[in-house]
Amino acid sequence: MKLIGLAFLFIYSASFSQELNCRVIVNAQQVQTTERAVFREMETEFAQFLNTTKWTNDDFGEEEVINCNLVITISEMPSIGVFVASVQVLASRPAFGTSYESVVMNFADRDWQFEYVQSQPLIFNENTFTNNITSLLAYYAYMVIGFDYDTFSELGGTPHFQKAFQIVNNAQQTSFPGWQQFNSVRNRYWLVENVQNPQLEPVRKALYAYHRNGLDIMVEDRPQAEKNILGALSEIQKANRARPRSILTISFMDAKSGEIQQIFSEANLATRRQAYNLLSNIDPSRTDDYKALIE
Repeated sequence: MKLIGLAFLFIYSASFSQELNCRVIVNAQQVQTTERAVFREMETEFAQFLNTTKWTNDDFGEEEVINCNLVITISEMPSIGVFVASVQVLASRPAFGTSYESVVMNFADRDWQFEYVQSQPLIFNENTFTNNITSLLAYYAYMVIGFDYDTFSELGGTPHFQKAFQIVNNAQQTSFPGWQQFNSVRNRYWLVENVQNPQLEPVRKALYAYHRNGLDIMVEDRPQAEKNILGALSEIQKANRARPRSILTISFMDAKSGEIQQIFSEANLATRRQAYNLLSNIDPSRTDDYKALIE
């Protein structure tokens, strides 16, 4: 499979633990403070929490561990130990028979406020809200795992999305933004609402068709893989008509738009036209980019 031009960097560690191999990057360039060590500690402690917690009852081999990046950009420190940040969550899975890593989740969370002091223990209880650090980290751990499982079996991520939804419910009575349906249409509440919404179930089923029946057979049967990916896009188009511009559909296209263009750039003209029509309908904001498929 030829997917030149997709420069997506995942950092691999020499050893793996539990389900996740997550690299945490804290960008605090906007914060004026001489105490920079706290940001390095955040990177270490947050990554350790994500990578050493047992999130599922499944046994993971080294080759099955899910690679992900959590990029935290801190914009403010209103007072000592209080931080305002945005979070970019990126997760990938390998395409069968290749060394290529396909982006499965690409989500920008713009509303995170948390309190952190050095050497504080990171405590998480799935039955209650403890703090806004471990709740957010655990939420994205379950979302990353849920999306990964959806690519290997149809709707396979359901139990993990349910765990994420429980975290959202636990946070409803807090004053922290990002957990409530009224704060924004693009936040943690709406992302997990979308993956459990029957109208948007075709998007999740398309994740499976796209990866297992598309990318995973690309090497052995490219024409069939292209056909199956077009079928997956058709299902997403149906869901988009029912719930226009849902955050789940937007997140899918944020993760996949460049990859899909690369896949169909080698197809025949009729297939490229079909791909263009679907993509421009689902994701009109990138129509100019998609025009390259038919020019």
